[in-house]
Amino acid sequence: MFTGIVQGTGKIQRWNPAVNSGRMTIASSLPHQWQSQIGDSIAVNGICLTIVGYDEREFSVDVMPETTNRTNLKQLQPGASVNLEPALLATQRLDGHFVLGHVDATVPVVQLDQDENAVRMRIELPSQYRAEVVEKGSVTINGVSLTVTAVGPQDFEVSLILHTLGQTNLGDVTVGDLVNLETDVLAKYVKGMMSDDKSRTH
Repeated sequence: MFTGIVQGTGKIQRWNPAVNSGRMTIASSLPHQWQSQIGDSIAVNGICLTIVGYDEREFSVDVMPETTNRTNLKQLQPGASVNLEPALLATQRLDGHFVLGHVDATVPVVQLDQDENAVRMRIELPSQYRAEVVEKGSVTINGVSLTVTAVGPQDFEVSLILHTLGQTNLGDVTVGDLVNLETDVLAKYVKGMMSDDKSRTH
């Protein structure tokens, strides 16, 4: 379980995106600072992965085909920046929203507009997730908890403050880039219950 409050970024050191599975090594001292243990969960670009090794300078995670196929890891080359967040402790203050680290889809950024001290980012929204994204609700983009500011028939919009742009890899995103989308888990359960209710009435 995560909150979407990214604690920092790391750079991919070793990873072969041409292969569906394998070990990824990321340059970052954060797991060492967090006193992580082998087997701990970590969110990498919003993807829940397991730490299989680390030292003061870098850490490694194993990536399976399902993860590669569902996320933007297949687009990333060594040197790419990724957002990092440790798993939530029960004693921590809950900022952001409940994030599982289970990416629903990779979706393209379709528009970026400067809005005084913020940037409005418009992102394509596949029809199967339309009911899970609502204005003023929460979504996770590349592991970052964001508030939905507008929803259209085929896309939605979030607004990014300078702090978010500077502290996460969203500041490097350009139009056409694929980002990881996780919709709100509460919306998923509501949608599931409504589908069950409809199926029982027929």
